[in-house]
Amino acid sequence: MDRSKQLGEEKISTLLTRFSIPAIVGMIVNAVYNVVDRIFIGNGVGSLAIAGITIGFPIMLVIMAFAMLIGIGATSLISIKLGEQNKEEAELILGNGTSLLVLISLAISLVGLVFITPLLKAFGASEAVLPYARDYMVIIMATTAITSVGFGMNNFIRAEGNPKIAMLTMLIGAITNIILDPIFIFVFGWGVKGAAWATVIARTLSAAWVLYYFLSGQSVLKLHLKNLKPRLPIVKMIVTIGAAPFAMQLASSVLNTILNRTLTHYGGDIAVAAMGVIMSLMTLLVMPVIGINQGAQPIIGYNYGAQNYDRVKKALKLAIAAATAIVTVGFVITRLYPEELVALFNSGDQELIALGSRALQTFMLFLPIIGFQIVGANYFQAVGKPKAAMFLTLSRQVILLIPLILILPRFYGLNGILYAGPAADLGSAILTGIWLYLELRNLTDKHEKLALEQS
Repeated sequence: MDRSKQLGEEKISTLLTRFSIPAIVGMIVNAVYNVVDRIFIGNGVGSLAIAGITIGFPIMLVIMAFAMLIGIGATSLISIKLGEQNKEEAELILGNGTSLLVLISLAISLVGLVFITPLLKAFGASEAVLPYARDYMVIIMATTAITSVGFGMNNFIRAEGNPKIAMLTMLIGAITNIILDPIFIFVFGWGVKGAAWATVIARTLSAAWVLYYFLSGQSVLKLHLKNLKPRLPIVKMIVTIGAAPFAMQLASSVLNTILNRTLTHYGGDIAVAAMGVIMSLMTLLVMPVIGINQGAQPIIGYNYGAQNYDRVKKALKLAIAAATAIVTVGFVITRLYPEELVALFNSGDQELIALGSRALQTFMLFLPIIGFQIVGANYFQAVGKPKAAMFLTLSRQVILLIPLILILPRFYGLNGILYAGPAADLGSAILTGIWLYLELRNLTDKHEKLALEQS
C-alpha cells in the first residue's frame, strides 16, 4: 500500500500507534539529551552555568520558531495535498519550504552574532551569568542553518508517511550529543563551550541524514532544483499555516525572557537556575505529547483533506487519550520524587535542590490536563485553521501566563511566579475544551451532510 494512502484506509489506532511511537521515542530521546546537557553542565561547571543556558534559551526558541514557521507550515500543506492526491503541488511546497529554511536561518545567524551580548543582557543575564550564556550561544547562533534544516525538513519526512526515518533523525542527533557531552565537558574541559559543540555536531549529523533521505531516492516526494525557487503564493500559504506554531515558539521566547527577568528580580541567579531545571523536566514530560501530535497530524490532515471526517474525530480522541495518560504518569513521578529529580542537575547545591523541588511541585500542579490542551490546539493546526490554532496555543503561554507572571509576584513574591503556571494551564484547557466542542459539533454536521449526498 502507498505510504500516504494508508493514512486514509488503515485502522486509526494502528496508524496512530505506528506514527506516534517513533515520534514519541525520537522526542523523548531529544528531550533526554537536553536534560542530560544541563545535568552535565550543572555537575561539571555549576549552577551559574545552568542559569547561563537558561538565559540563552529564549534565543534558541526564536531559532526554533522560524524553523517551525516553515517546517510545520509546509508539513500541514503537504499532508493536505497528499490527501487530495496532488503530489506535484506537494513537491513544490517541499522545495519552497527547504529554501526558506536556509535563507531565514542565515539571516538569523547574522543578526544574532552581531547583537549577542546586548540580547543576553536584555534577556536577563547578570554579570555573573553573562560569560556562560555568551560562550554557549555564540556557537549555537553560528550554526542556525544546520538546526533549521534538520528540524524543518524532518517534518517533511513525517508528512509523506515515513515516521521511522523521522525518528532516526532525532535518534542520531540525540545519541551523538549524549556521547559527546561528557567527553567535551569533563575530558577536554571545555565547559559550556563543550556542551554547545556537542549540540552542533549532533545537529549536523541529523541534518545530513535528512538531506541524504531526500537526495538518495528513498523519499516519496522528490526534492527538485526547480522547486527551490521561492514562489510568493506558496510562501504565503506556508507562512499562514505555520503562523500558529511560530507564534507559540515566539511567545515562549517572550515568556522565558519575562520569566527570567522576573526570577532574577525576586529570587536571583539561583531562582533562574532552578526554573531552568523545571523547564528541562517539563520538556521531558511534554515531549511525548508533541510526539503524539506529530504522529496524529498527517493522519488528521490527510483524512480532513479526503473528507473522511469520522476518521478525523477518531484520530483526535485517541491522541487526546494517549497524551493525557502520558502526562498523568509524569505528574505522579514529580509528586513522588521532586528532590531526587532536581538533585540530578547538581547534587551538591542544597539551595538549588530545596528551591527547585518546591517549584517543581507547584509549577506542575495541573500537568495532567496539559496533554489535552496541546493536542486540542494542534488539531486546528492539522486541519489548516491557523487562527484558532494560534489563539488556543497562545492562550497558555501569552494570553494567560505572561500577565499572571507580571501580576502575581507583586502580591506573592517568588511564589506568585510559581502559582502562575498551574493557573494558566487550567484556564487554557477550559478555552480549548470550548473551542474543540464547537469544532467537533461542526465536523459531525459535515459528516452527516456528506453521507446524505453520497446516499
